[in-house]
Amino acid sequence: MHGARSLNYSGIFAGLFFITLAGCSTTNNVVTVVRPSEPVTVAKEEKFVLPKVMLLIDEKSLGTIATAEVEAMATSILRQKGGQIVDQDMVRANLKKDQQMLKAVGDNRGAAALGVQYGADVVIVGEAVAKPSARRIAESNLRTYEAVVTLRAIRTDNSETIASGSDVSSIVALEDVSGSSKALKSAASKALDALIPVMSKEWQNVSKTAGKENYSAVSLTLGGVDQAWKLKAVREKLRGAGDLRNVVQKSYTMGVALFDLESSIPAEELAEKLVLEPPQGLKFQILDVSRAKIELRAVEAPAQ
Repeated sequence: MHGARSLNYSGIFAGLFFITLAGCSTTNNVVTVVRPSEPVTVAKEEKFVLPKVMLLIDEKSLGTIATAEVEAMATSILRQKGGQIVDQDMVRANLKKDQQMLKAVGDNRGAAALGVQYGADVVIVGEAVAKPSARRIAESNLRTYEAVVTLRAIRTDNSETIASGSDVSSIVALEDVSGSSKALKSAASKALDALIPVMSKEWQNVSKTAGKENYSAVSLTLGGVDQAWKLKAVREKLRGAGDLRNVVQKSYTMGVALFDLESSIPAEELAEKLVLEPPQGLKFQILDVSRAKIELRAVEAPAQ
């Protein structure tokens, strides 16, 4: 009896199981497929190949007040992307001493000449002005502040403009200083977003065509060259040096020779190398060395 009851229960469970399977197979023929999770695609961060940059931006807040909002933003962005910036405090201090060069910045050649003095590969020049509107908004304390920022990047080796960016931004604010500042930053951000990628791409092309070594422009002033054989010995020494290229003698007056050249080593190292390895019959004395300028004096070496 007990065995018969067990068989009956087994038959009932088997029937229920069969009905369940049958129902599942005939209901709209729906099959659910569980797929593995799709891999998450992470956008690659854009890589920048940036030159050494000097910033020369004429900024005015409220139309007349000098400021440095755009310069500070550009410096921060370029450094975050791995770029080098010329010491801006040094630039401003020296520009105050030479107003004629400052006026020449409007011309590409003037900007390039300034950049060469500080060892910059590219000079970013431009203008940035923020002004408030004359009227308040709906008789409230709110006012519209509009800023215009125009920038361009100039190569110092050939005075060529390789990138540019310009934008206008309007900000509604209560207070003049903060309103002008926000408007300048907004317009500058858009202008830099347009300029930096193009500058990076162009500079990457320049680096590829220039070869593995990076050359920088150096101005060499050499005094004590009071005889023709001395001038010839110096010129041949410079043109035969493996670290130098594009050696050009610009002038020779009263025993002073001026050369423009490009060096693959820093100016201070070049000066030391010239002192340690002078032309035959001469010795060099270092008078002054900066990032892109060397001043030497030549004297005859004592007979051995």
